[in-house]
Amino acid sequence: MSIKPIHNEKDYDNALDKVDILIELNPELGTAQSDELEVLALLIEKYEEKAWAIEEPDPIEAIKIRMEQMHLKQKDLVPYIGNKSKVSEVLNRKVGLSLSMITSLAKGLHLPLEVLVQPSKA
Repeated sequence: MSIKPIHNEKDYDNALDKVDILIELNPELGTAQSDELEVLALLIEKYEEKAWAIEEPDPIEAIKIRMEQMHLKQKDLVPYIGNKSKVSEVLNRKVGLSLSMITSLAKGLHLPLEVLVQPSKA
């Protein structure tokens, strides 16, 4: 077994090729080949997480995107955030989201709580 870290796309492609070969062999569990397959899969997964990490969107951007998807206007957020001026302040990042706003927006706009609870990036 000659496994090395995956540092770049070439290493990544080579690891994928080796995984294809090992899968075709269909090794029995506990063999050197199945161990190699398992380790390669873990290395590939870690490389993919690092190379193509997808960040959670900014909470305000996520709200704006959802508003666009649902064809909503600022006034449509009043039930979730408060009055029209509060909606404007939130969308213009002058005030942050409160816990009650977050829960209302998550439920009403079907946004993940994980997106809404993180700090705004701007």
